[in-house]
Amino acid sequence: MPRLALRALKLSYFRSHRAAHLQLDARPVALYGANGAGKTNILEAVSLLSPGRGLRRATPADMARAPERIGWKVAAEMESLVDLHEVATSAQGDASRLVEIDGKPAPQVALGRIARITWLVPAMDRLWTEGAAERRRFLDRLVLGFDPSHAEAVLGYEKAMRERNRLLRDQSRDAGWYAALEGQMADHGARITAARLACLDRLAAAQGGARTAFPAADLTLLDGDVPATAPATDDLAQALAASRPADLRAGRTLVGPHRADLRAIYAAKGIEARNASTGEQKALLVSLVLASARALAEDFGAPPILLLDEVAAHLDEARRAALFDEICALGAQAWMTGTGPELFDALGDRASYVEVSEADGLSHLEQKGMP
Repeated sequence: MPRLALRALKLSYFRSHRAAHLQLDARPVALYGANGAGKTNILEAVSLLSPGRGLRRATPADMARAPERIGWKVAAEMESLVDLHEVATSAQGDASRLVEIDGKPAPQVALGRIARITWLVPAMDRLWTEGAAERRRFLDRLVLGFDPSHAEAVLGYEKAMRERNRLLRDQSRDAGWYAALEGQMADHGARITAARLACLDRLAAAQGGARTAFPAADLTLLDGDVPATAPATDDLAQALAASRPADLRAGRTLVGPHRADLRAIYAAKGIEARNASTGEQKALLVSLVLASARALAEDFGAPPILLLDEVAAHLDEARRAALFDEICALGAQAWMTGTGPELFDALGDRASYVEVSEADGLSHLEQKGMP
């Protein structure tokens, strides 16, 4: 059976872990221990086996264990469909992090070709009530699962936009420079919006065709106050050109996919997610992560690795058990954290268990049978 799972994980001088080694099978992994013991650090390490800055969006220097600050490394044996890969990422000091796949240097985007990793962390509990930037970031992480090249489009768009914003701040009137940068932004931007809309279509289908204990969300990508449509490259370039006078006054780019927002409606109640209860908002997020996993299982051939930090915080016992059942039915390797082993009682022997403790400023891992 094709799977996506870590078979081994090694950490060296990463965050609170001077050295850690886990041998795993494809089952979910339940990490439990006191707050501050280092559980989330393990999830962050796993998140770095995918493109991007990881679940905390930290700089490489911030991930190095203090006080040594001698650099860090995360290495894993990854089962990806029918292949096994040796994957590692590391950094020294303030240098950019490096990636190796099967012993050879590789760009970060190459990780997206062999792995799909999705996460849900407590900071996302406020996703529906805070600014649009976090919702775009959440959506783009889901898009990456379906289209790993999305990362290149986003990076290309942001790089061109930074240059254009610099011209705007300098009050430059060089039409040639603007046109060149706007052409790049339009090319990347059209791809970004098309990929976001395609992802929402896949999520809608995955939610609509599932029997689940979690509520469905009706999702809309917004361009301002109206639903977004996939723009032609030329149309976006023209919109950017037309916006130059207003952008010069503002000192920044005011149109484009970097201004998009994601609106969610709690389908069963017909209310916006931001007006739902805290528990309902959490359940909607879980629903979207599960829908993404179901869709990816069809598209990629295996469900993604799921990183669910303190996922039980706003789930009652029944929903928690339902979540575990859905994860196991999917065959996903979900890494889940909690303060005590009792939170994972409903998993039984369907999971691997790791106790995380802290002593003398160091995190310690102990693999266990059923607690």
